[in-house]
Amino acid sequence: MFISYWNTNYLYMKLFSSDQIKTIDKYTIKHEPISSVNLMERASQNIFSKISELCYKGSEFVVVASSGNNGGDGLAVARLLHNAGYSVRVILVQVSGKLSGDCDINFNRLTEIKKIQKDVVKHVSEINFSNREIIIDALFGSGLSRPVEKLALEIVKKINSSGCRVISIDLPSGLFCDDNSGNNPEGIVKADYTLSLQFPKISFFFSENYKYTGEWFVLPIGLHPQIISEEYSPFIYLEDWEIKPLLKKREKFSHKGNFGHALIISGSYGKMGAAVLVSRACMRAGAGLLTSYIPACGYNIMQISSPESMVITDSCQKYVSELPDVAPYSAIGIGPGIGTHELTGEILKKLIESVRVPLIIDADGLNLLAANKKWLRNLPENTILTPHPKEFDRLAGESSTSFERFKRAALFSKRYKTIVVLKGAYTQIFSPDGNCFFNSTGNPGMATGGSGDVLTGIILGLLAQGYKPVNAAKIGVYIHGLSGDMAASITGQYSLTASQIVEYLPSAFKTLV
Repeated sequence: MFISYWNTNYLYMKLFSSDQIKTIDKYTIKHEPISSVNLMERASQNIFSKISELCYKGSEFVVVASSGNNGGDGLAVARLLHNAGYSVRVILVQVSGKLSGDCDINFNRLTEIKKIQKDVVKHVSEINFSNREIIIDALFGSGLSRPVEKLALEIVKKINSSGCRVISIDLPSGLFCDDNSGNNPEGIVKADYTLSLQFPKISFFFSENYKYTGEWFVLPIGLHPQIISEEYSPFIYLEDWEIKPLLKKREKFSHKGNFGHALIISGSYGKMGAAVLVSRACMRAGAGLLTSYIPACGYNIMQISSPESMVITDSCQKYVSELPDVAPYSAIGIGPGIGTHELTGEILKKLIESVRVPLIIDADGLNLLAANKKWLRNLPENTILTPHPKEFDRLAGESSTSFERFKRAALFSKRYKTIVVLKGAYTQIFSPDGNCFFNSTGNPGMATGGSGDVLTGIILGLLAQGYKPVNAAKIGVYIHGLSGDMAASITGQYSLTASQIVEYLPSAFKTLV
Protein backbone atom coordinates (compact mmCIF):
# COMPACT_ATOMS: atom_id res chain seq x y z
CA MET A 1 0.00 0.00 0.00
CA PHE A 2 1.29 3.48 -0.85
CA ILE A 3 2.50 5.48 2.17
CA SER A 4 0.78 8.84 2.61
CA TYR A 5 3.13 11.45 1.22
CA TRP A 6 2.13 13.93 3.92
CA ASN A 7 4.06 11.81 6.45
CA THR A 8 7.23 11.04 4.54
CA ASN A 9 9.59 13.92 5.25
CA TYR A 10 12.51 11.53 5.08
CA LEU A 11 11.96 11.27 1.35
CA TYR A 12 13.42 14.74 0.86
CA MET A 13 16.81 13.59 2.05
CA LYS A 14 18.24 12.69 -1.35
CA LEU A 15 18.91 15.02 -4.26
CA PHE A 16 18.48 13.54 -7.73
CA SER A 17 19.45 14.27 -11.32
CA SER A 18 16.77 14.99 -13.93
CA ASP A 19 17.07 11.44 -15.34
CA GLN A 20 16.59 9.95 -11.88
CA ILE A 21 13.52 12.12 -11.29
CA LYS A 22 12.01 10.76 -14.52
CA THR A 23 12.70 7.23 -13.30
CA ILE A 24 11.05 7.95 -9.94
CA ASP A 25 8.00 9.48 -11.67
CA LYS A 26 7.58 6.44 -13.91
CA TYR A 27 7.95 4.02 -11.00
CA THR A 28 5.32 5.90 -8.99
CA ILE A 29 2.86 5.85 -11.90
CA LYS A 30 3.34 2.11 -12.32
CA HIS A 31 3.52 0.96 -8.70
CA GLU A 32 1.21 3.24 -6.73
CA PRO A 33 -0.50 2.89 -9.21
CA ILE A 34 -1.69 6.27 -10.46
CA SER A 35 -2.20 7.75 -13.91
CA SER A 36 0.31 10.38 -14.95
CA VAL A 37 -2.42 13.01 -15.29
CA ASN A 38 -3.67 12.30 -11.78
CA LEU A 39 -0.11 12.58 -10.45
CA MET A 40 0.06 15.93 -12.22
CA GLU A 41 -3.23 16.93 -10.58
CA ARG A 42 -1.86 15.99 -7.16
CA ALA A 43 1.23 18.09 -7.76
CA SER A 44 -0.87 20.99 -9.01
CA GLN A 45 -3.06 20.93 -5.91
CA ASN A 46 0.03 21.40 -3.74
CA ILE A 47 1.40 24.12 -6.04
CA PHE A 48 -1.95 25.93 -5.84
CA SER A 49 -1.97 25.67 -2.05
CA LYS A 50 1.51 27.18 -1.78
CA ILE A 51 0.69 29.99 -4.20
CA SER A 52 -2.38 30.75 -2.08
CA GLU A 53 -0.11 31.08 0.97
CA LEU A 54 2.34 33.36 -0.81
CA CYS A 55 -0.15 35.70 -2.51
CA TYR A 56 -3.07 37.74 -1.24
CA LYS A 57 -6.61 36.87 -2.26
CA GLY A 58 -7.02 39.66 -4.81
CA SER A 59 -3.88 38.72 -6.77
CA GLU A 60 -4.03 38.54 -10.56
CA PHE A 61 -2.10 35.78 -12.30
CA VAL A 62 -0.85 35.03 -15.78
CA VAL A 63 0.32 31.46 -16.39
CA VAL A 64 2.99 31.15 -19.08
CA ALA A 65 3.05 27.51 -20.16
CA SER A 66 4.63 25.50 -22.94
CA SER A 67 3.79 22.16 -24.48
CA GLY A 68 5.45 19.77 -22.00
CA ASN A 69 4.48 18.38 -18.62
CA ASN A 70 5.69 21.49 -16.78
CA GLY A 71 3.22 23.38 -18.94
CA GLY A 72 0.56 20.85 -17.98
CA ASP A 73 1.22 21.62 -14.30
CA GLY A 74 0.77 25.30 -15.06
CA LEU A 75 -2.51 24.77 -16.89
CA ALA A 76 -3.89 22.69 -14.03
CA VAL A 77 -2.84 25.38 -11.55
CA ALA A 78 -4.62 28.02 -13.67
CA ARG A 79 -7.84 26.02 -13.43
CA LEU A 80 -7.50 25.64 -9.66
CA LEU A 81 -6.78 29.35 -9.21
CA HIS A 82 -9.86 30.24 -11.26
CA ASN A 83 -12.03 27.85 -9.29
CA ALA A 84 -10.80 29.49 -6.07
CA GLY A 85 -11.89 32.92 -7.31
CA TYR A 86 -8.57 34.36 -8.48
CA SER A 87 -8.21 36.36 -11.67
CA VAL A 88 -6.08 34.29 -14.03
CA ARG A 89 -5.26 34.16 -17.73
CA VAL A 90 -3.15 31.67 -19.69
CA ILE A 91 -0.49 32.10 -22.35
CA LEU A 92 0.30 28.81 -24.08
CA VAL A 93 3.56 29.04 -26.00
CA GLN A 94 3.89 26.83 -29.06
CA VAL A 95 7.54 25.93 -28.66
CA SER A 96 6.84 22.65 -30.44
CA GLY A 97 3.91 21.66 -32.60
CA LYS A 98 2.40 19.10 -30.25
CA LEU A 99 1.32 19.13 -26.63
CA SER A 100 2.33 16.28 -24.33
CA GLY A 101 -0.56 13.98 -23.46
CA ASP A 102 -1.12 15.36 -19.95
CA CYS A 103 -0.63 18.96 -21.07
CA ASP A 104 -3.26 18.39 -23.78
CA ILE A 105 -5.72 16.95 -21.24
CA ASN A 106 -5.30 19.98 -18.98
CA PHE A 107 -5.63 22.40 -21.88
CA ASN A 108 -8.89 20.72 -22.91
CA ARG A 109 -10.15 21.03 -19.34
CA LEU A 110 -9.38 24.75 -19.49
CA THR A 111 -11.30 25.19 -22.74
CA GLU A 112 -14.45 24.21 -20.87
CA ILE A 113 -14.02 27.31 -18.67
CA LYS A 114 -15.03 30.19 -20.90
CA LYS A 115 -14.13 32.91 -18.39
CA ILE A 116 -10.40 32.12 -18.53
CA GLN A 117 -8.60 34.03 -21.26
CA LYS A 118 -6.42 31.62 -23.23
CA ASP A 119 -3.90 32.86 -25.78
CA VAL A 120 -1.93 30.45 -27.93
CA VAL A 121 1.14 32.36 -29.16
CA LYS A 122 3.79 31.77 -31.77
CA HIS A 123 5.69 35.05 -31.44
CA VAL A 124 6.95 37.06 -28.50
CA SER A 125 5.20 40.21 -29.80
CA GLU A 126 1.87 38.52 -28.98
CA ILE A 127 2.73 38.54 -25.26
CA ASN A 128 2.08 41.43 -22.90
CA PHE A 129 2.28 41.60 -19.11
CA SER A 130 0.71 44.03 -16.69
CA ASN A 131 2.92 44.93 -13.74
CA ARG A 132 0.04 44.16 -11.39
CA GLU A 133 0.06 40.52 -12.52
CA ILE A 134 2.02 37.69 -10.95
CA ILE A 135 3.63 35.48 -13.59
CA ILE A 136 3.49 31.74 -13.01
CA ASP A 137 6.39 30.34 -14.98
CA ALA A 138 5.50 26.89 -16.35
CA LEU A 139 7.60 26.83 -19.50
CA PHE A 140 10.22 24.17 -18.71
CA GLY A 141 10.86 21.82 -15.79
CA SER A 142 13.55 19.43 -14.62
CA GLY A 143 13.71 17.61 -17.96
CA LEU A 144 15.43 20.50 -19.76
CA SER A 145 18.89 19.46 -20.96
CA ARG A 146 20.03 22.27 -23.30
CA PRO A 147 19.91 26.07 -23.22
CA VAL A 148 16.64 27.60 -24.38
CA GLU A 149 16.68 29.33 -27.76
CA LYS A 150 14.55 31.10 -30.35
CA LEU A 151 10.99 31.84 -29.19
CA ALA A 152 11.52 30.39 -25.70
CA LEU A 153 14.61 32.56 -25.20
CA GLU A 154 12.73 35.70 -26.22
CA ILE A 155 9.88 34.88 -23.84
CA VAL A 156 12.29 34.30 -20.94
CA LYS A 157 13.83 37.71 -21.64
CA LYS A 158 10.37 39.30 -21.72
CA ILE A 159 9.43 37.69 -18.39
CA ASN A 160 12.65 38.97 -16.81
CA SER A 161 12.11 42.51 -18.07
CA SER A 162 8.40 42.63 -17.15
CA GLY A 163 8.79 44.01 -13.64
CA CYS A 164 6.29 41.39 -12.44
CA ARG A 165 6.72 39.04 -9.51
CA VAL A 166 7.48 35.54 -10.79
CA ILE A 167 6.66 32.14 -9.31
CA SER A 168 8.38 29.22 -11.07
CA ILE A 169 7.01 25.69 -11.00
CA ASP A 170 9.61 23.01 -10.14
CA LEU A 171 12.57 25.21 -11.12
CA PRO A 172 13.02 28.46 -13.06
CA SER A 173 12.58 27.80 -16.76
CA GLY A 174 15.96 27.45 -18.45
CA LEU A 175 17.81 26.40 -15.29
CA PHE A 176 19.27 22.90 -15.35
CA CYS A 177 18.92 20.54 -12.39
CA ASP A 178 22.62 20.45 -11.59
CA ASP A 179 25.47 21.75 -13.76
CA ASN A 180 24.73 25.10 -15.41
CA SER A 181 28.29 25.90 -16.47
CA GLY A 182 27.34 25.54 -20.16
CA ASN A 183 24.02 27.32 -19.84
CA ASN A 184 22.99 30.70 -21.28
CA PRO A 185 22.35 33.13 -18.39
CA GLU A 186 20.00 35.21 -20.55
CA GLY A 187 17.83 32.15 -21.10
CA ILE A 188 16.93 31.53 -17.44
CA VAL A 189 13.88 32.96 -15.72
CA LYS A 190 14.61 35.07 -12.62
CA ALA A 191 11.98 33.93 -10.15
CA ASP A 192 11.00 35.45 -6.82
CA TYR A 193 9.81 32.03 -5.64
CA THR A 194 10.50 28.53 -6.88
CA LEU A 195 8.13 25.69 -5.96
CA SER A 196 10.21 22.54 -6.32
CA LEU A 197 8.36 19.24 -6.63
CA GLN A 198 9.27 16.54 -4.07
CA PHE A 199 13.02 17.31 -3.97
CA PRO A 200 15.27 20.35 -3.97
CA LYS A 201 17.32 20.50 -7.16
CA ILE A 202 21.11 20.40 -6.86
CA SER A 203 21.47 23.71 -8.71
CA PHE A 204 19.59 25.51 -5.91
CA PHE A 205 22.61 25.22 -3.62
CA PHE A 206 25.04 27.34 -5.64
CA SER A 207 25.36 31.10 -5.22
CA GLU A 208 25.38 31.92 -8.92
CA ASN A 209 21.87 30.45 -9.25
CA TYR A 210 20.26 32.37 -6.40
CA LYS A 211 19.32 35.23 -8.73
CA TYR A 212 17.18 32.71 -10.65
CA THR A 213 15.59 30.66 -7.89
CA GLY A 214 14.80 33.36 -5.33
CA GLU A 215 13.27 31.77 -2.23
CA TRP A 216 12.51 28.12 -2.86
CA PHE A 217 10.14 25.65 -1.27
CA VAL A 218 9.86 21.87 -1.57
CA LEU A 219 6.34 20.56 -2.14
CA PRO A 220 5.53 16.87 -1.52
CA ILE A 221 3.70 15.25 -4.43
CA GLY A 222 3.65 11.66 -3.24
CA LEU A 223 6.39 10.02 -5.29
CA HIS A 224 6.83 6.40 -4.27
CA PRO A 225 9.00 5.91 -1.16
CA GLN A 226 10.39 2.55 -2.29
CA ILE A 227 12.05 3.85 -5.44
CA ILE A 228 13.31 6.92 -3.59
CA SER A 229 14.84 4.64 -0.97
CA GLU A 230 16.42 2.36 -3.58
CA GLU A 231 17.66 5.00 -6.03
CA TYR A 232 21.27 5.87 -5.20
CA SER A 233 22.38 9.44 -4.82
CA PRO A 234 25.60 10.76 -3.27
CA PHE A 235 23.88 14.07 -2.54
CA ILE A 236 21.99 14.49 0.73
CA TYR A 237 20.07 17.47 2.13
CA LEU A 238 20.56 17.60 5.90
CA GLU A 239 17.48 18.23 8.03
CA ASP A 240 16.67 17.45 11.66
CA TRP A 241 15.40 13.93 11.03
CA GLU A 242 18.85 13.08 9.63
CA ILE A 243 20.68 14.57 12.62
CA LYS A 244 18.54 13.44 15.58
CA PRO A 245 19.37 9.71 15.28
CA LEU A 246 23.10 10.49 15.22
CA LEU A 247 23.14 12.15 18.64
CA LYS A 248 24.15 9.92 21.54
CA LYS A 249 22.13 9.80 24.75
CA ARG A 250 24.00 10.31 28.03
CA GLU A 251 23.86 7.47 30.50
CA LYS A 252 22.80 8.06 34.12
CA PHE A 253 26.18 7.18 35.63
CA SER A 254 28.32 9.02 33.06
CA HIS A 255 31.24 11.17 34.18
CA LYS A 256 33.45 13.69 32.39
CA GLY A 257 35.91 11.00 31.43
CA ASN A 258 33.25 9.38 29.28
CA PHE A 259 33.05 12.43 27.02
CA GLY A 260 36.62 12.81 25.96
CA HIS A 261 39.48 15.23 26.41
CA ALA A 262 39.93 17.70 23.56
CA LEU A 263 43.00 19.76 22.76
CA ILE A 264 42.71 23.02 20.84
CA ILE A 265 45.82 24.82 19.60
CA SER A 266 44.73 28.37 18.95
CA GLY A 267 45.34 32.07 19.40
CA SER A 268 48.09 34.62 18.87
CA TYR A 269 48.69 38.22 19.90
CA GLY A 270 45.59 40.20 18.89
CA LYS A 271 43.62 37.07 18.01
CA MET A 272 42.89 35.56 21.39
CA GLY A 273 39.18 36.04 20.74
CA ALA A 274 39.37 33.11 18.31
CA ALA A 275 40.82 30.91 21.05
CA VAL A 276 38.06 31.96 23.45
CA LEU A 277 35.26 31.29 20.95
CA VAL A 278 36.55 27.88 19.86
CA SER A 279 37.08 26.83 23.48
CA ARG A 280 33.65 27.94 24.68
CA ALA A 281 31.96 26.25 21.72
CA CYS A 282 33.85 23.01 22.35
CA MET A 283 32.60 22.85 25.93
CA ARG A 284 29.05 23.77 24.88
CA ALA A 285 29.17 20.87 22.43
CA GLY A 286 29.62 18.44 25.31
CA ALA A 287 33.32 17.66 25.56
CA GLY A 288 34.16 16.23 28.97
CA LEU A 289 37.48 18.07 29.23
CA LEU A 290 39.24 20.68 27.14
CA THR A 291 42.83 21.86 27.18
CA SER A 292 43.51 25.11 25.34
CA TYR A 293 47.11 25.45 24.18
CA ILE A 294 47.81 29.14 23.60
CA PRO A 295 50.63 31.71 23.51
CA ALA A 296 51.64 33.11 26.87
CA CYS A 297 49.99 36.48 26.19
CA GLY A 298 46.56 34.85 26.32
CA TYR A 299 46.72 33.20 29.74
CA ASN A 300 44.68 35.72 31.73
CA ILE A 301 42.24 36.22 28.85
CA MET A 302 41.48 32.50 28.62
CA GLN A 303 41.20 31.87 32.35
CA ILE A 304 38.64 34.66 32.65
CA SER A 305 36.73 34.11 29.39
CA SER A 306 36.57 30.31 29.35
CA PRO A 307 36.91 29.10 32.95
CA GLU A 308 35.88 25.56 32.00
CA SER A 309 39.04 25.19 29.90
CA MET A 310 42.34 23.98 31.24
CA VAL A 311 45.13 26.16 29.88
CA ILE A 312 48.69 25.37 28.82
CA THR A 313 50.80 28.25 27.54
CA ASP A 314 53.58 28.17 25.00
CA SER A 315 56.99 29.60 25.91
CA CYS A 316 56.50 32.24 23.27
CA GLN A 317 54.50 35.33 24.21
CA LYS A 318 52.81 36.17 20.90
CA TYR A 319 52.29 32.90 19.01
CA VAL A 320 52.53 29.17 19.53
CA SER A 321 55.95 27.80 18.66
CA GLU A 322 56.13 24.30 20.17
CA LEU A 323 53.95 21.23 19.87
CA PRO A 324 52.73 20.05 23.28
CA ASP A 325 52.49 16.39 24.25
CA VAL A 326 49.42 15.19 22.34
CA ALA A 327 49.20 11.73 23.96
CA PRO A 328 46.48 12.50 26.56
CA TYR A 329 43.87 13.73 24.10
CA SER A 330 40.99 12.03 22.31
CA ALA A 331 40.66 14.70 19.59
CA ILE A 332 42.74 17.68 18.49
CA GLY A 333 41.94 20.95 16.73
CA ILE A 334 44.34 23.53 15.38
CA GLY A 335 44.09 26.80 13.54
CA PRO A 336 41.76 29.48 14.95
CA GLY A 337 43.77 32.67 15.36
CA ILE A 338 47.21 31.00 15.38
CA GLY A 339 48.73 33.17 12.64
CA THR A 340 51.17 31.91 10.03
CA HIS A 341 54.58 32.25 11.69
CA GLU A 342 57.17 29.75 10.46
CA LEU A 343 57.47 28.10 13.89
CA THR A 344 53.69 27.77 14.10
CA GLY A 345 53.82 26.04 10.74
CA GLU A 346 56.32 23.55 12.14
CA ILE A 347 53.82 22.69 14.88
CA LEU A 348 51.21 21.86 12.25
CA LYS A 349 53.68 19.74 10.27
CA LYS A 350 54.70 17.74 13.36
CA LEU A 351 51.08 17.32 14.42
CA ILE A 352 50.05 15.97 11.03
CA GLU A 353 52.92 13.47 11.11
CA SER A 354 52.36 12.28 14.67
CA VAL A 355 48.65 12.53 15.53
CA ARG A 356 46.76 9.30 16.16
CA VAL A 357 43.37 10.73 17.12
CA PRO A 358 40.75 12.64 15.08
CA LEU A 359 42.02 15.98 13.84
CA ILE A 360 40.28 19.17 12.68
CA ILE A 361 42.16 21.99 10.94
CA ASP A 362 40.70 25.47 10.45
CA ALA A 363 41.57 29.08 9.62
CA ASP A 364 45.32 29.82 9.75
CA GLY A 365 45.97 26.09 9.94
CA LEU A 366 44.47 25.87 6.45
CA ASN A 367 46.52 28.84 5.27
CA LEU A 368 49.68 27.12 6.50
CA LEU A 369 48.64 23.97 4.63
CA ALA A 370 48.03 26.02 1.48
CA ALA A 371 51.55 27.44 1.76
CA ASN A 372 52.99 23.92 2.23
CA LYS A 373 50.90 21.72 -0.05
CA LYS A 374 53.30 18.79 0.22
CA TRP A 375 51.96 18.29 3.75
CA LEU A 376 48.53 17.41 2.33
CA ARG A 377 49.61 13.90 1.42
CA ASN A 378 50.49 13.23 5.08
CA LEU A 379 47.08 14.20 6.46
CA PRO A 380 45.61 11.37 8.54
CA GLU A 381 42.60 9.75 6.94
CA ASN A 382 39.31 11.51 7.79
CA THR A 383 41.01 14.68 8.97
CA ILE A 384 38.35 17.42 8.92
CA LEU A 385 39.18 20.63 7.04
CA THR A 386 36.82 23.59 7.43
CA PRO A 387 37.65 26.19 4.75
CA HIS A 388 35.59 29.12 3.58
CA PRO A 389 35.68 29.51 -0.23
CA LYS A 390 38.85 31.63 -0.40
CA GLU A 391 40.70 29.31 1.97
CA PHE A 392 39.68 26.36 -0.16
CA ASP A 393 40.83 28.11 -3.33
CA ARG A 394 44.25 28.57 -1.73
CA LEU A 395 44.35 24.84 -1.03
CA ALA A 396 42.98 23.49 -4.29
CA GLY A 397 43.19 26.25 -6.91
CA GLU A 398 40.92 29.08 -8.03
CA SER A 399 37.33 28.36 -9.07
CA SER A 400 35.26 30.73 -11.20
CA THR A 401 31.89 29.55 -9.83
CA SER A 402 30.66 27.84 -6.70
CA PHE A 403 29.68 24.79 -8.77
CA GLU A 404 33.26 24.50 -10.06
CA ARG A 405 34.48 24.79 -6.46
CA PHE A 406 31.98 22.08 -5.47
CA LYS A 407 33.49 19.70 -8.03
CA ARG A 408 37.02 20.52 -6.90
CA ALA A 409 36.10 19.90 -3.27
CA ALA A 410 34.66 16.48 -4.10
CA LEU A 411 37.86 15.50 -5.90
CA PHE A 412 40.04 16.95 -3.13
CA SER A 413 38.19 14.97 -0.47
CA LYS A 414 38.65 11.71 -2.40
CA ARG A 415 42.29 12.38 -3.27
CA TYR A 416 43.44 13.19 0.26
CA LYS A 417 40.84 11.06 2.08
CA THR A 418 39.74 14.06 4.10
CA ILE A 419 36.37 15.44 5.14
CA VAL A 420 35.98 18.89 3.64
CA VAL A 421 33.49 21.28 5.24
CA LEU A 422 33.09 24.01 2.62
CA LYS A 423 31.50 26.85 4.58
CA GLY A 424 28.84 29.22 3.31
CA ALA A 425 25.12 29.19 2.57
CA TYR A 426 24.10 25.50 2.45
CA THR A 427 27.54 24.50 3.82
CA GLN A 428 28.71 21.42 1.94
CA ILE A 429 30.30 18.44 3.69
CA PHE A 430 32.34 16.16 1.43
CA SER A 431 33.42 12.71 2.55
CA PRO A 432 36.10 10.54 0.89
CA ASP A 433 33.48 7.97 -0.18
CA GLY A 434 32.02 10.53 -2.61
CA ASN A 435 29.00 11.59 -0.58
CA CYS A 436 28.15 15.27 -0.20
CA PHE A 437 25.79 16.71 2.41
CA PHE A 438 24.13 20.11 1.96
CA ASN A 439 23.17 21.83 5.21
CA SER A 440 19.69 23.30 5.65
CA THR A 441 20.30 25.57 8.66
CA GLY A 442 21.98 28.96 9.03
CA ASN A 443 21.44 32.51 7.83
CA PRO A 444 23.42 35.46 6.40
CA GLY A 445 23.80 37.00 9.86
CA MET A 446 26.35 34.26 10.57
CA ALA A 447 28.70 35.80 8.01
CA THR A 448 30.62 37.51 10.79
CA GLY A 449 34.04 37.21 12.38
CA GLY A 450 34.42 34.28 14.75
CA SER A 451 31.53 32.24 13.39
CA GLY A 452 33.93 29.70 11.86
CA ASP A 453 35.83 29.41 15.14
CA VAL A 454 32.58 28.44 16.84
CA LEU A 455 31.95 25.75 14.22
CA THR A 456 35.44 24.31 14.78
CA GLY A 457 34.83 24.17 18.52
CA ILE A 458 31.51 22.35 18.08
CA ILE A 459 33.00 19.73 15.77
CA LEU A 460 36.03 19.28 18.04
CA GLY A 461 33.76 18.73 21.05
CA LEU A 462 31.87 16.05 19.14
CA LEU A 463 35.08 14.35 17.97
CA ALA A 464 36.31 14.24 21.57
CA GLN A 465 33.14 12.37 22.56
CA GLY A 466 33.85 9.63 20.04
CA TYR A 467 31.60 10.61 17.15
CA LYS A 468 32.80 9.41 13.77
CA PRO A 469 34.42 12.32 11.91
CA VAL A 470 31.80 12.51 9.16
CA ASN A 471 28.99 12.45 11.73
CA ALA A 472 30.75 15.05 13.87
CA ALA A 473 30.96 17.28 10.80
CA LYS A 474 27.29 16.77 9.89
CA ILE A 475 26.01 17.34 13.41
CA GLY A 476 28.37 20.25 13.99
CA VAL A 477 27.41 22.10 10.83
CA TYR A 478 23.68 21.56 11.42
CA ILE A 479 23.80 22.59 15.11
CA HIS A 480 25.97 25.60 14.30
CA GLY A 481 23.42 26.84 11.76
CA LEU A 482 20.47 26.04 14.01
CA SER A 483 22.01 27.98 16.87
CA GLY A 484 22.61 30.90 14.51
CA ASP A 485 18.98 30.77 13.40
CA MET A 486 17.79 30.80 17.00
CA ALA A 487 20.05 33.73 17.84
CA ALA A 488 18.95 35.65 14.74
CA SER A 489 15.30 35.19 15.67
CA ILE A 490 16.04 37.35 18.75
CA THR A 491 18.83 39.68 17.62
CA GLY A 492 18.09 39.94 13.92
CA GLN A 493 20.72 39.10 11.34
CA TYR A 494 22.49 42.47 11.27
CA SER A 495 23.45 42.35 14.95
CA LEU A 496 24.26 38.65 15.26
CA THR A 497 27.71 37.88 16.68
CA ALA A 498 29.72 34.69 17.05
CA SER A 499 29.42 34.86 20.84
CA GLN A 500 25.64 34.74 20.51
CA ILE A 501 25.92 31.60 18.38
CA VAL A 502 27.76 30.00 21.30
CA GLU A 503 25.10 31.16 23.76
CA TYR A 504 22.30 29.55 21.78
CA LEU A 505 24.03 26.17 21.41
CA PRO A 506 22.24 24.71 24.47
CA SER A 507 18.85 25.57 22.95
CA ALA A 508 19.87 24.11 19.61
CA PHE A 509 21.01 20.82 21.15
CA LYS A 510 17.89 20.70 23.31
CA THR A 511 15.62 20.72 20.26
CA LEU A 512 17.36 17.61 18.91
CA VAL A 513 18.13 15.46 21.95
